[in-house]
Amino acid sequence: MKRKIIKIDEEKCNGCGLCAQACHENAIGMVNGKAKLLRDDYCDGLGDCLPVCPTNAISFEEREAAAYDEEAVKRNQQTAKTPPAGGCPGMRALKIKRQSASPASSPEPASGGGISSELMQWPVQLKLVAPNAPYLQNADLLIAADCTAFAYGNFHHDFIKGKITLIGCPKLDEVDYADKLTDILANNEIKSITVVRMSVPCCGGIVTAVTDAMHRAGKMIPWSIVTVDTDGTILE
Repeated sequence: MKRKIIKIDEEKCNGCGLCAQACHENAIGMVNGKAKLLRDDYCDGLGDCLPVCPTNAISFEEREAAAYDEEAVKRNQQTAKTPPAGGCPGMRALKIKRQSASPASSPEPASGGGISSELMQWPVQLKLVAPNAPYLQNADLLIAADCTAFAYGNFHHDFIKGKITLIGCPKLDEVDYADKLTDILANNEIKSITVVRMSVPCCGGIVTAVTDAMHRAGKMIPWSIVTVDTDGTILE
């Protein structure tokens, strides 16, 4: 039969897995790092996957395809050994719930005896974050150079707490952070941005990316810069 069904452009697909996560019927899976329509009869043609794709790699087409088989979908969901989300677990957008605490409180000890994490979402690597991830809406952003969390001992409590964290290295990552940040700022209402960088000169690239992104997106968001020295102290 001829019907409307999704089409995935593998050239545009960045392998984020958000479409597989949005597909309740398990019609989409990740194959060799790319989203793929696994079975025509699992696709209901409603397109829940379209709005979550950050690269517009998914569209509709009308072609010969097997009819949507709701019973087959139900059987597959019941026997599946993995959640319907599919995709690489390390790239799925996750919101992490933390117990609320007084802003003036000290770091809480974790059950294992260490200090509890303050991380509120996953992933944190700027290259992997989808610009339309739900946790970005109305967020206070922390944009930090990779090395800062290792140099500054109380990084979680002093910087990550209460913020959505995005990390990267402007020297080693072969990407223009300004492009991704522009998409994030354009697609979300961001309340504030805190940039934490190292004192080394190459780390200035992360500051430049943030300022460029705000200009491109046409949004001047309240922002601040914190510089951490290589010995772990904060420079004024």
